[in-house]
Amino acid sequence: MAKRKRLTVPPLGGFAPAAASETKAMIGPGLAPAPISRVTGEAAATAALREVAEELGAARSEGRLMLRLELDRIEEGWLVRDRMGIESEELASLMTSLSTHGQRSPIEVADMGEGRFGLISGWRRVTALRRLFSETGDERFATALAILRRPDTAAAAYVAMVEENEIRLGLSYYERARIAAKAVDAGVFPTPKLALQQLYASASRAKRSKIGSFLGIYQMLDGALRFPSAVPERLGLALARRLEEEADFAARLVQALAEAEPATAEEELALLADRLAKTEVLAKAPAVDAGKEAAVRAVPNQHVAVPVSEPRPGLFLKDVRGGELVLYGPAVDKAFRERLQDWLARQS
Repeated sequence: MAKRKRLTVPPLGGFAPAAASETKAMIGPGLAPAPISRVTGEAAATAALREVAEELGAARSEGRLMLRLELDRIEEGWLVRDRMGIESEELASLMTSLSTHGQRSPIEVADMGEGRFGLISGWRRVTALRRLFSETGDERFATALAILRRPDTAAAAYVAMVEENEIRLGLSYYERARIAAKAVDAGVFPTPKLALQQLYASASRAKRSKIGSFLGIYQMLDGALRFPSAVPERLGLALARRLEEEADFAARLVQALAEAEPATAEEELALLADRLAKTEVLAKAPAVDAGKEAAVRAVPNQHVAVPVSEPRPGLFLKDVRGGELVLYGPAVDKAFRERLQDWLARQS
């Protein structure tokens, strides 16, 4: 009977040395694996690279991929900026943060083509980075981290800019009104009402109404006010009412501002409060508090005059009937209220 040939099982991980050498001898020296295997491998690698490239492209276009852009490729004037400026103290604080911790939050840009990017949000960060690079020459500040956005319309771009600033650092009422007017001037929105509705869709109706009131201030006093973003809500609403009620009030106020040339926001606010407190019957008003200049402030929708005095610049005292005294004006800040409360507490 013929003797059976025993089979040798190769070790795990590959052929036995003898079997591997025999296989090599069978293929022949210098011969490559079959071409079809190489083509299949290259096709698989190409498909994988294409998939990765497509995913990266989609992530970039959808704003899921952060870019690093040179500052000179960023167009800050692509949109009319909603923020009118930045205080030196605020800018210095932001520069210190960027220098110490780097840029923590990316800016938002739109692809303009030809390697240029329009700035949607992050104007303060770009301004601070430019200043840092100019002062230090450090390459860390020559670029900005950015996320690419693809707004469908110019209106969507303006909405994105406003919403970002509303979340990070609220705009003043004047700045809110100004950007609405600028967007209408640029043809982004057909009417101021529609601009307010879309730019401030998340705001309450009352807030949009207040912004609409400041539109009148912007339309009548733009260029005359030196510190318009400093106008507080209550003073601004009173100013808007007076501008609407008195046809020649704007012209008189513009002249007063030009003559006074206020050097600070406090001086300008004091002038506005003073003009609001005075009326055409000033010459007929009786003296108040012996030596103090008296003024009369008209009460809206009533034929009643309320005496108003100015004990010190920027501080107005209104004597309401019934023993009620009202203090108001730019000088009535938190520090003043604390001093007044302390003084009243110490009175017998």
